[in-house]
Amino acid sequence: MARSPDPTPSRPRGRPREDRLKPDAPATNQTLEKALGLLKVLSAHDGMSLTELSREAGLAASTAHRLLATLSAHDLVSWDEPSQKWSIGIEALRIGMAFQRRNRILTAGRPEMLRLMEATGETVNLAMLDGFEVVFVAQVECEAPIRAFFRIGDRRSAHASGIGKALLAQRDDRALEALLKRRELPQYTAKTLITPEALCADLSAIRMRGWSLDDEEAHIGMRCVAAPVFNEYGEARAGISLSGPALRLNDERLPQLAQQVRETAARITERIGGHLLSPVSR
Repeated sequence: MARSPDPTPSRPRGRPREDRLKPDAPATNQTLEKALGLLKVLSAHDGMSLTELSREAGLAASTAHRLLATLSAHDLVSWDEPSQKWSIGIEALRIGMAFQRRNRILTAGRPEMLRLMEATGETVNLAMLDGFEVVFVAQVECEAPIRAFFRIGDRRSAHASGIGKALLAQRDDRALEALLKRRELPQYTAKTLITPEALCADLSAIRMRGWSLDDEEAHIGMRCVAAPVFNEYGEARAGISLSGPALRLNDERLPQLAQQVRETAARITERIGGHLLSPVSR
């Protein structure tokens, strides 16, 4: 029988894990870091036992249980007695909706994403860059039996992502060089670009043509075509992508699909009052 949640929060000890901190970031609260880590792990699953959750979050079960009790008191997580599992709570939805309300790209992007999906028959994604990771914030799935799928909130390494490369290509050379000095480029398939030289060459080509291609660089058999969305300051704030099996996103269809993705990104840019500035000096 599961114990009732212990409402007493754990006492923070030690320093936060260094790999969770961004360069030059101020010291963070360790207990809050652990609680947020639990929420992030739960967000990627439909339900987890205490044992599963604590193991994946890298916490002792007793520590995880105390933190979950506090999060549960605020409805950020919920406990299901029959299944003996924890899951994301209703209050997390309300907080997430606040992001959606203030983000004009999501509101403006939805009808254009639907239009692109209907025109191509492929799944359409909207994502943003967070550091060196792409975060998916919206998706319109196609109805094909074999199709791409990403959970909202999923993260992917930018160098192996169509949207990630489309957004990285808009960085000036100095910012990109500084970013690559701090990052490794993990290999996911034989086609993943794992050296700064190879990645920068691809980003240069992307910058010239206005769209990017993930050519089975994250998953064998899957391709992704993407283009950036710009805000009123001419900054690339998000990206639109078309994802699907490489057999359907083949070389014959690629030019037309790329043009459709670019046009969709341009319409969303126009809807939010954005525009593309003259290329930055490189």
